[in-house]
Amino acid sequence: MTHALEPLTAEEIIAASSAVRAAGALPEGALIAHIVLDEPAKDALDSAGRRAVVSVVPPGALAVVDHTIDLAAGTVLGSIIHDGAHSALLFDESFKAVIALHESDAFKELMAKRGITDLQQVQIDPWPAGTFGFDYEEGRRISRSIIYFRESPADNGYARPVEGVMAVIDGPTGELLDLVDLGVVPIPADKGSYFPADRAPLREDLRPVSITQPEGVSFTLDGYHLRWQRWSLRIGFDPYEGLVLHQIGFDDPNRGGQTRPIVHRASVAEMVVPYGDPGPMHGWKNAFDVGEWGLGRMANSLSLGCDCLGEITYLDGVMSDEAGNPWVVPNAICLHEEDFGILWKHTDLHAGTTEVRRQRRMVISMIATVGNYEYGFYWYLYLDGTIELEVKLTGIMSTMAVDPAGPPPTHAGMVTADLAAPHHQHLFCARLDMDVDGTHNEVHEVDVLADPPGPDNPWANAFRPHATLLADEATARRNVDPSRSRTWKILNPDVRNAAGQPVAYKLLPGSTPTLLADPTSSVGRRAEFARHNLWVTPYDPAQRRPAGDFPNQSSGGDGLPAFTAGNRSLVGTDVVLWYSFGVTHVPRPEDWPVMPVERAGFSLVPFGFFDRNPTLDVPPPAGHGEGDHCHA
Repeated sequence: MTHALEPLTAEEIIAASSAVRAAGALPEGALIAHIVLDEPAKDALDSAGRRAVVSVVPPGALAVVDHTIDLAAGTVLGSIIHDGAHSALLFDESFKAVIALHESDAFKELMAKRGITDLQQVQIDPWPAGTFGFDYEEGRRISRSIIYFRESPADNGYARPVEGVMAVIDGPTGELLDLVDLGVVPIPADKGSYFPADRAPLREDLRPVSITQPEGVSFTLDGYHLRWQRWSLRIGFDPYEGLVLHQIGFDDPNRGGQTRPIVHRASVAEMVVPYGDPGPMHGWKNAFDVGEWGLGRMANSLSLGCDCLGEITYLDGVMSDEAGNPWVVPNAICLHEEDFGILWKHTDLHAGTTEVRRQRRMVISMIATVGNYEYGFYWYLYLDGTIELEVKLTGIMSTMAVDPAGPPPTHAGMVTADLAAPHHQHLFCARLDMDVDGTHNEVHEVDVLADPPGPDNPWANAFRPHATLLADEATARRNVDPSRSRTWKILNPDVRNAAGQPVAYKLLPGSTPTLLADPTSSVGRRAEFARHNLWVTPYDPAQRRPAGDFPNQSSGGDGLPAFTAGNRSLVGTDVVLWYSFGVTHVPRPEDWPVMPVERAGFSLVPFGFFDRNPTLDVPPPAGHGEGDHCHA
């Protein structure tokens, strides 16, 4: 029997779209934004049948209609109309934007002014348009297109932006609404190639690294159910969130071998890329890469030896295209093990003994190409019970041409003599539905503070942790504070460890920014989730997206601001953590023409969840000298 959280199969996608058609709910000209699993609530997991949600964008209307499908019966159970909602940017509408410009005489004239007469050399990138109060935004689903020049098809278009030209297109009709000419700027000369043939001679002193597991891998996979070194979880795939992890638990031999729950659901629920150049050409660029594009929709097919190295197992990503047909991304998810250095070690100088263990981690990853950028999402499970998310950012920056004869830009970094990249941020929001040994959890903010000098602190050296219960949603809007070694502890007050403490995990943040755009700005209103690193809400299965279900052209206020407006209690309930993290990117020449990986992320670390170090039973590593291991 298929588990309630198993991703939709191709056959189920066909059944869902067929049910909508049979019900007459897919009129001529309508597009399907997505077909996704209708995930049951926690208390219905054992009883819920398989359901899907088919999201239809009807023709001639600004709305999205969600139809819930009983997959076994092949019938529509109910429908919800979201009037005024904008779906994610659809591929069909992006294609219409390209066609519209190719057919526009005015666009051809703008290109000719810049010496471009062959439109096959023009790269057109449609972007979600945002909301800025222009007349053409009202009642329309639109995109903005920016232009690049490719002298040959394989060129790096982002090396040669056609600065000063921007187009606004009506998505459903392909009508050209506005064509902006901000003046001619010379097209940069350098093609910005990163291909090996253009970078010869290549290094010849990199010797092969071979990773082998001659006895096979240490994990098992039953469908999408993964087991590895006492970890148990289910892997999901969503067209927007991409990789989703469900029911993460740990088999604890000290608790009768039972699987102890830790996280019910974990995903990257939204991300925003706000640009910091205030000019008319780039100031509107604020991409919501989950809600406006879809990380799953942009997932790569991963290849052995390039994206993943070692003994690899792959899972496909199964989605729907805009006609309701199955769309399969082969090898969208990569599973493998990695050695990760020393797990623990001690040399006893008195006894002359040494004990050392090697750390290993399970890697569950995917990579999405969203326009010019690549994002690698890596969930790590460690032997000691730690869960980590690392995002690797690479790809090519969004660029702007600069006239070398003019002044340098004030809000962009020069990467060549005539090319710059605007300052920008990449801010991710992870939704963490925590179930630490059950659904009754609390969140405490823990700051490590120095004690004041005095009779109880005569050496003036004392410091200790101070924990504050986050009792309601208003209190639980928090930011990282490295000066206080701030962490957040998620504990279960009903379950105690051997030391008599509540079992807990702590959210260990990295160094991370918050949104720099002003709260009154368009992106500030739409991405309010990124103004704080942490939000906490009571569990509600319908509250899944921190910027709302429809961030495309929204006016703001959706998602977390709306969820938390009632200031619900966080005491004695099931809690969800929303953690925002990322990087502020001030471009540098070393980021060009393709950017070396930059990393961001966080960890969930056991804090009294176990009674002692849970890796004492990890066997010693094999040595390479005399004897059967590497101990002294």
